[in-house]
Amino acid sequence: MGALMGLLLDAGTVRQPGSAADSGAGRARPGRGAGVGAARPTSGTGAARPTTGAGPAAPAAGAARPGRRPGGPAAGGASLGAGGVRPRAGQAPGRPVAKALAAGPLPVIDCLVTRHTGLPRDRMGNRMSRSGRSLIIDAVRVVHGLDITARDLARDADKRWSVPELGLSVSVAHCARYSAVALSGAGAVGVDLQDERDRPAAMRWLGELLGLDGPATIRDFTECEALIKASHITKETFAGVRLPVWRPGWRATDVRPYQVRSDRIAPDLHLAVVTGRPAPVRWWWRPGRAAPATPTDALNLEAA
Repeated sequence: MGALMGLLLDAGTVRQPGSAADSGAGRARPGRGAGVGAARPTSGTGAARPTTGAGPAAPAAGAARPGRRPGGPAAGGASLGAGGVRPRAGQAPGRPVAKALAAGPLPVIDCLVTRHTGLPRDRMGNRMSRSGRSLIIDAVRVVHGLDITARDLARDADKRWSVPELGLSVSVAHCARYSAVALSGAGAVGVDLQDERDRPAAMRWLGELLGLDGPATIRDFTECEALIKASHITKETFAGVRLPVWRPGWRATDVRPYQVRSDRIAPDLHLAVVTGRPAPVRWWWRPGRAAPATPTDALNLEAA
């Protein structure tokens, strides 16, 4: 689950389903249900850990791994490897974005928001999200036209995602039918999505934690989660953080050097992005996984 939601659980303001206090409207829900395949039940802070003992045994040392040619990229499509950045199958090797990424990351943050349809539900009726890894791999393909695999992804000590070969920092989130992936050539990045739900006890507690005069808002919650994903802040060290007053564009937080920007992208959906190096944001909207992604100056899903 999201780091901040875990903090709310630790404080006793949120009850997990099945507990004695889990009754009636107004309670906060825990993180989303487990994802398709290996998805984890979170708001998107990362991908799931495989179940112990699940899956085939690892290949012997030196043996070719399934789906990969010995000494080469994944069979059936181009990927990253000793030869550097490669475009995906069917695309010209001189594609401009591939050349730009090979030369160095662009000082820009790409944020892809996708609406997912046909997601299965768990036994509690909650939508099951796709794994963080699969969403990141998909976003790199959609935005940059490059095929990568899970082996090309890395996480640092603060659990921040990256694609080292491309010089990209990455963050992922999912909420209900939507997912968001931020790909940054400008340094560490965090992204979060939250929907409007009635959780008064949790918001009162978060308001006290943030030093507010009243309950926190879902926007505040979204910004806090994105800040945790982008920075060294954890749920244990979050106390004392203060959010800047909202206005459009980047705003400096008191966790240097991180800045935040957020917006309501639909009547009941908030999105926040945090980075240590403010950069232009290129918004991408995709109404379905099979649909093309459309760049837009201002992301607004009200008509979607």
